[in-house]
Amino acid sequence: METELGLKPGEIGLGTTLVAVGFDGGVIIGADSRTSMGGAYVVNRVTDKLTYVSDRIYCCRSGSAADTQAVANLVTYYLQLYAIQHGEEPPVRVAAALFQELCYKNKEMLSAGIICAGWDKYAGGSVYGIPIGGSLHKLPYATAGSGSTYLYGYLDTAFRPNMTKEETIELVKTAIALAIGRDGSSGGCIRLAVITEDGVERHFIPGDQVPVLGI
Repeated sequence: METELGLKPGEIGLGTTLVAVGFDGGVIIGADSRTSMGGAYVVNRVTDKLTYVSDRIYCCRSGSAADTQAVANLVTYYLQLYAIQHGEEPPVRVAAALFQELCYKNKEMLSAGIICAGWDKYAGGSVYGIPIGGSLHKLPYATAGSGSTYLYGYLDTAFRPNMTKEETIELVKTAIALAIGRDGSSGGCIRLAVITEDGVERHFIPGDQVPVLGI
């Protein structure tokens, strides 16, 4: 028997809310921090779901924690090889293509949904969605995980091209707070990362400071 996430009972899963939004100068990614087991028990309420894969490229993971971490580790390894072979940091599209290939070729065995986002000198800030099944989509913004179903209307309405950094931080924070208010698998604190040419800037909103929205 499997849970609604396609996991076997007792398997650690990431019922979650993930959001990535491009802005004028880079991208901002964010996630809640709740990890559950078997869809019923919270085993970690402060998980960091913003995963480093290169100096200016991160991924957000949903599905099986084990599957997504294994895929992220492989992509990180290949991007390190790319940097050595080419003498420069890899473009975001290369990282996204690696995620897509691994997820698609192993789609019968993996429960892995990925958002890959970052900055490179060729395309600036980029956001790619790789949902479970292994398709690849370049998007102005992306959301994934169990909480994403509550956010599409809000993001469609609130997103504007060329938003400022501060506006985009507020957009991502509000989106995750809205999902936490509605989705039982999302919760804990909010973690954000601002990725630009200057590097990665991390933000942390503790659980007692998360806005109470959508109640």
